Amino acid sequence: MEFKHYTVMKQEAVDALECKNGLIYVDCTLGGGGHSELILKRISPDGRLIAFDIDDEAIEAASKRLEGYKNLTIIKSSYTNIKKVLHSLGIEKITGGVLFDLGASYHQFNKAERGFSFSKEAPLDMRFNQNSDFSAYDVVNGYNENELVRIFSEYGEERFSKRIAKAIIEQRKAKKIETTTELADLIVKSTPHVKSSIHPATRVFQAIRIEVNQELQNVKNTLNDVLDLLDVGAIISVISFHSLEDRIVKHLFKYHSQRCHCEKNQMICTCPPPKLELVNKKPITASEEEISENPPSRSAKLRIARCIN
Repeated sequence: MEFKHYTVMKQEAVDALECKNGLIYVDCTLGGGGHSELILKRISPDGRLIAFDIDDEAIEAASKRLEGYKNLTIIKSSYTNIKKVLHSLGIEKITGGVLFDLGASYHQFNKAERGFSFSKEAPLDMRFNQNSDFSAYDVVNGYNENELVRIFSEYGEERFSKRIAKAIIEQRKAKKIETTTELADLIVKSTPHVKSSIHPATRVFQAIRIEVNQELQNVKNTLNDVLDLLDVGAIISVISFHSLEDRIVKHLFKYHSQRCHCEKNQMICTCPPPKLELVNKKPITASEEEISENPPSRSAKLRIARCIN
């Protein structure tokens, strides 16, 4: 299958970085290389870009696309290792900015055998990192009922979590659940018919994908790591695709841009100065033109902050 990738809010996310020649930038989610290519055009010839990805197919496609740029370093590693990797490269500070484009890519969703989509029959997989030993199959067939209810409720905000978890446990007694369509059909049969534009399996598949890849914990940990790496003036630009991710970004940006976190009854403030200033208080969303071209863009939110300390 040809590698296809739609770069969401390419102009907006890269414009936010205010790219300058000679500075160091990081693209934490290389994907098809769309954001990286635009960054490289704007920071060449003397700027430097470090790009992370754990998906072999994405790295192969982006490497071909960007082979003409000598100031690019592609790292096959999770962005969660950003501190260790930059240290190994002799980089103490990100002087220009860092970009996150969170979640699964267009290619991952549309390549059937990756198991991200309930509309295409495939083994239960959902791993961003194909070298990982832990997949959706392990969640669906290994977690107990309480664990399934927890992830469906927390990560999928699924109101029928208990019914679905119970149905999975019952099905497992007869036969393991092997494929995406088996799981999707089971979800449809175990939940009441509700008039909605969203398929009944959508939230559960999202929850399993988040659990398999530890997405929310990784985002939270890495954003905190990045704050230590940003030079004064450097910008952090984050695209998220669902409310759980966006909430983490929003709260972290808000916390680190506030001047005081003291208790109300504390007479003297002992808080350190804020690390960030918000560039946009409300998230930027995709244009109507982009949404018509790529409907999943409608859920994307872009938040931007600048390091001031």
